[in-house]
Amino acid sequence: MGGGATKLYSALAHTLSSSGGSSRRVPLPLTHLDPYQPADTILDPDFCQEEQKGSSLSPLDPAQVLQQCEEALSDRPARFRRTFIRPSNGNGDTIRVMQWNILAQALGEGLDSFVLCPPEALTWLRRKYLILDEILTYRPHILCMQEVDHYFDTLQPVLARLGYSSRFCPKPWSPCLDVEGNNGPDGCALFFDESRFEFLECVSLQLSAMMIPTNQVALVMMLRCRSTGRCVCVAVTHLKARSGWEWLRSAQGSDLLRQVQNVVQKHAVRISAGSGSQIPLIICGDFNAVPNEEVYCRFVTSPLGLDSAYKKLSKDCSSEPRYTTWKIRPTGECCTTLDYIWYTTDTLKVAAVLDMPSEKEIGPNRLPSFSYPSDHLSLVCDFSFKEHE
Repeated sequence: MGGGATKLYSALAHTLSSSGGSSRRVPLPLTHLDPYQPADTILDPDFCQEEQKGSSLSPLDPAQVLQQCEEALSDRPARFRRTFIRPSNGNGDTIRVMQWNILAQALGEGLDSFVLCPPEALTWLRRKYLILDEILTYRPHILCMQEVDHYFDTLQPVLARLGYSSRFCPKPWSPCLDVEGNNGPDGCALFFDESRFEFLECVSLQLSAMMIPTNQVALVMMLRCRSTGRCVCVAVTHLKARSGWEWLRSAQGSDLLRQVQNVVQKHAVRISAGSGSQIPLIICGDFNAVPNEEVYCRFVTSPLGLDSAYKKLSKDCSSEPRYTTWKIRPTGECCTTLDYIWYTTDTLKVAAVLDMPSEKEIGPNRLPSFSYPSDHLSLVCDFSFKEHE
């Protein structure tokens, strides 16, 4: 086993224990949690070797890390058998995008009340391996995540050594902060494979409704594909949850569309000198909205020319999956679609989408479980660029 992977295994197994602490964190304004600057981390000295002038961390082999995760999870039920459905042929230069609400640790162990999930399955000691296992199984070039509350102490340092650069935007008033022993606020994170993309710009947004800032956030990132030279704009968000807030989700979605359009237009002018060529756009998120809700309709009818990639799983490519989340809470069972990967149809083509596990695989106690770390399933999609006209 490689030394780097062994160090990772040791670090994850015995440290990164901030979720088990008893200290409370005070919520900070969004501007005080700069997603562009690193925060203090709690890492095993063998894993994070600090030098006198900065830090130098050796890269990790993804295959070895995946093997270490599998070894740590050897007592779990088998992984879901998910396969890629290929509605069209890619051009051989596809971009793999993963969208995933990973379930904030503080919420999973506290406020979310998954009544049929054994408490042992919700510990960070187990869930961090399951999360890394899922990511490394599919190796996305772009990874969009919500409910991230272990960014600085786990996800960012580990994925950085696997070749990912990233940005994080916390909620200004995260519900995680109401849970004793929390690890700070949850938020949205966006990772990208540095070998595949060059970073150009990232904008952190606090979404507004009727000119009033809300508690929901988004990241909008502009990247340049190293192999094709083409720019692509990627956004990640997490809209307001629960019924009764449909109007707020609609307003937040409208604000996001407006802000994304501004970023895209600015870069289109820079790279094309006004020629009108369009920049491909991908918007990922947990919208907390079913497909007939107003915010969904706003995205379908947006002048940006968006469509939902996961409609490609249906026979006529016109309907969403039956579920992207399946959980049981004290209020009852929830099986519905809330998560989406949107893309611009005139610039991108869907080459493949990862199907959903069956009801039998998910099991009678639903999600999360010993075999899956979140109440939301990951969405994975391969895109290829359409040729310039």
